[in-house]
Amino acid sequence: MPATTNTTLKHSLARLKKQGIRITPQREIILEYLITHHNHPSVETIRDGIEAKLPNLSVATIYNTLRLLVDNGLVIELPNNDGGIRYDFFGFPHYHAICENCGKIIDIFDDDYPALVQHVQATTREKTGFLITGTQLEVSGICPECQQKLHIANLKKD
Repeated sequence: MPATTNTTLKHSLARLKKQGIRITPQREIILEYLITHHNHPSVETIRDGIEAKLPNLSVATIYNTLRLLVDNGLVIELPNNDGGIRYDFFGFPHYHAICENCGKIIDIFDDDYPALVQHVQATTREKTGFLITGTQLEVSGICPECQQKLHIANLKKD
């Protein structure tokens, strides 16, 4: 495991321990998978990805672990076009670009992300009176590969 991945995993596990959560081998392996894979996996993809390490792990344990990680702010849920849910490690806040054609999700890391979230939350509170409990930003469109397949010209301006 690369040093940065190991550091991220240790930091994330320490965050859970600080909140009084017991660290089981299953939780650690699922979290490590999410940290090292940026494929926004479904539960089935996670199960397939960790099967060699945990061959008899139940799908219920994966769901329960994901719920725990989501509830503690380390992982977010991303609704899929087919009604399913995909998961993403959120230890480094970012937003997503989602292709409307193929469903690909791309992480966008931007130094201005925190300010953008603050602006969206403040505007929402001001206009609606909402008590904000979380924010996930998404941009939808057509990815470059699908643009090429569909013969769509990207009107990007430099």
